[in-house]
Amino acid sequence: MTDTLTSRYEIRPASPLIGAEVEGVDLAQPVAGVTAEALREAFWTYKVLVFRNQNLSPLQHVEAVRLFDEPFDHPLWVNRHEDSRLVYTFNLEKGTADRWHIGGTWRNPPFNIESLTYQVVPEIGGHTLWADLQAAYDSLSEPVRRLLESVSAVYSAYPGDGTHNRPPVTETIEYPVVRTHRHTGRKGLLISSSALRLAGVTEAESKALLPLLLAHASSPNYTVGFGWKPGDFVIWDNQATWHYAVNDYDGPRAYRKVIGG
Repeated sequence: MTDTLTSRYEIRPASPLIGAEVEGVDLAQPVAGVTAEALREAFWTYKVLVFRNQNLSPLQHVEAVRLFDEPFDHPLWVNRHEDSRLVYTFNLEKGTADRWHIGGTWRNPPFNIESLTYQVVPEIGGHTLWADLQAAYDSLSEPVRRLLESVSAVYSAYPGDGTHNRPPVTETIEYPVVRTHRHTGRKGLLISSSALRLAGVTEAESKALLPLLLAHASSPNYTVGFGWKPGDFVIWDNQATWHYAVNDYDGPRAYRKVIGG
């Protein structure tokens, strides 16, 4: 496949640490060669990439994710697009993700990548925030970093089905709260608000440490936010960031999700 880039493109950082907007790349067309490699490098650097006004079809959305990772087929998801079982559909009057979280905490490792394309968005509000979990780790003191190297977080092992109906926890899974990134080799926190407790410390220590860790990782010092228009596409590194969908809007919000890894 040849490189389809015919004009200059620009990667514009949205904050000093995390997030960038990409202009001049049409993801509805095949992207290969030096352009694809440059996008992957930008992705590992900025962790969240936003491509405006792409208007991707479900199948084009899947192929856009394939630039970065192989799409993941969720075992239980019920709302799938008729054009591809790898595309999960959402049509909401009110948000349900207004908490800091990473996707796929029920598996080890969690999802590598998550991505969204927007079809209907509110006129006001509905922003999404991301926080850089690697920067949050870097800013911890050395003694705390050493402590966390031996600590795991425990989560429910139920995969969910997209309906937000969660049964009581009967099985759990745990994995370290510090992970070395598979591509960059950089260490970062891997934590979500759905953590039940910390393992490797006492119950009392868990009750003290977990809220501290969650609050630290969501500090505004590590965050970036984006607002949306119909046609926008965003993709993020789910093992280097966590995110928060601000629930400050009324009316419909429709989008499609494709997961990587």
